[in-house]
Amino acid sequence: MLLEVKNLKTHFYQEGLPVKAVDGISFGVGAGEVLGIVGESGSGKSTVGLSLLRLIDLPGKIVEGAINFEGIDLMQLPEKAMRNIRGAKISMIFQNPFTSLNPVFTVGDQIAETLRFHQGLSRRRSRDKTIEMLKMVHIKNPESRINSYPHQFSGGMQQRVMIAMALACNPKLLIADEPTTALDVTVQWEIIKLLRELKDNLDVSIILITHDFSVVAELCDKVAVMHNGKIVEDGNLNQVVQRPKDPYTQKLISTVPRIE
Repeated sequence: MLLEVKNLKTHFYQEGLPVKAVDGISFGVGAGEVLGIVGESGSGKSTVGLSLLRLIDLPGKIVEGAINFEGIDLMQLPEKAMRNIRGAKISMIFQNPFTSLNPVFTVGDQIAETLRFHQGLSRRRSRDKTIEMLKMVHIKNPESRINSYPHQFSGGMQQRVMIAMALACNPKLLIADEPTTALDVTVQWEIIKLLRELKDNLDVSIILITHDFSVVAELCDKVAVMHNGKIVEDGNLNQVVQRPKDPYTQKLISTVPRIE
């Protein structure tokens, strides 16, 4: 098992009282697997992604649990060691590329910085690898677009840049937090198609965080349904979609539009 999470609890404190955003969940992701974590807004699913990278800011805190990645409990690592994990072995795509990309640096500089930090590449080699990554996510004319700033890209193209940046260092695990939410419907399916292609071509496991069961059905092998900080149902994709047991899962699936 590439990733095994046991009894993870992440709380946010208001006036000393805990709000249990993640309340004792356990799950695993194998090599090459795609796990969908699905639930409505406020269910705690995005907090799970941030917790895996230990990116919870105050007043939040991971209060309990183990996050075993390649046999190492990330909860026991010092912060310096975690910085070497983030972006290199575990990468995250955030749901809003407009706020995730730095507006004052070119997209090429932002991807190349990741390569220089984690892989120690020279400026020339990091530039070449950046061009390769932009080609991989189907951005046209990458040799010139590396000199463009984020505002010169559409929302869909910005999300492709974020995916290129996340995959630049060949991570073993990619966490995609609502990667299609801020995009229009046509562009959403282009991003889903790209993620499916990358899943098939790269040796990477994916945790897809979403509220949309139709996206899960396109990409995932397994599903974990979250509600009020807990996993209320999990299992094989077909098992959960075709024979949902929990009433909350049944309601979520019923909200997916059908052509008929």
